[in-house]
Amino acid sequence: MRPEVSVVIPLHDEEANVEPLVRELTMVMSSLNRPYEVLLIDDGSRDATFERLRAMQAVDPRLRVIQFEQNYGQTAAFAAGFAHARGEWIVTLDGDLQNDPADIPRLLDVARDHDIVCGWRKNRQDAYLTRHVPSVVANWLLGVVTGIPLHDNGCSLKVLRAAVVKPLRLSPGMHRYLPALASQIGNRVAEVPVNHRPRRAGKSKYGLSRTFSVVRDIAGLRRLMRQAIDPRAAGPELYRVKQVLESV
Repeated sequence: MRPEVSVVIPLHDEEANVEPLVRELTMVMSSLNRPYEVLLIDDGSRDATFERLRAMQAVDPRLRVIQFEQNYGQTAAFAAGFAHARGEWIVTLDGDLQNDPADIPRLLDVARDHDIVCGWRKNRQDAYLTRHVPSVVANWLLGVVTGIPLHDNGCSLKVLRAAVVKPLRLSPGMHRYLPALASQIGNRVAEVPVNHRPRRAGKSKYGLSRTFSVVRDIAGLRRLMRQAIDPRAAGPELYRVKQVLESV
């Protein structure tokens, strides 16, 4: 049966988190009684992430595993997930268990009347000075420049209509601006407060440098937005797939 919902999760060195994440996600998605698939993108992990994904995929045909040749970054992982997704709706979330899968049904309900539903980590569970404060500044700047005022562009937990993200031509680092990019195709945008949990295992891949990257991108963001929906624009090769594990 063709899935209605595709869940896309980038993973890089998350061997301790992938099994509990898939267990939680399976419980939530199965309760919806809607056909779904989960696309798990191994972004060049150096630990046992892929081996654990392979073992889980072997027993659950709803899991599809995409392994990159090397680490290409989160934008590439999302782009690969979007390209392979078969559902009308695409759910994105991080693989570190800080996003709560229990929030997904609520976002999907809101998505019935919207094209883009963004999670808002209203009570963030990470460093205040190096993560929270810079995020507030970056989100304010993005709202001014893009015209899409969101509290939390950086929250990976989103529900997106496939029709507004599949046509996008993404460049490296552009996953941070998905709501603004996709709003050029579908402009019904909503924001929903979601649970944010402390990281249980592994190390964060992001820090203060991400905010500096956003500030650096601001000057050229309107141009990048136009390029993202220009069918004539030749985007860079974002990734190379080593293998795909899926049930036939």
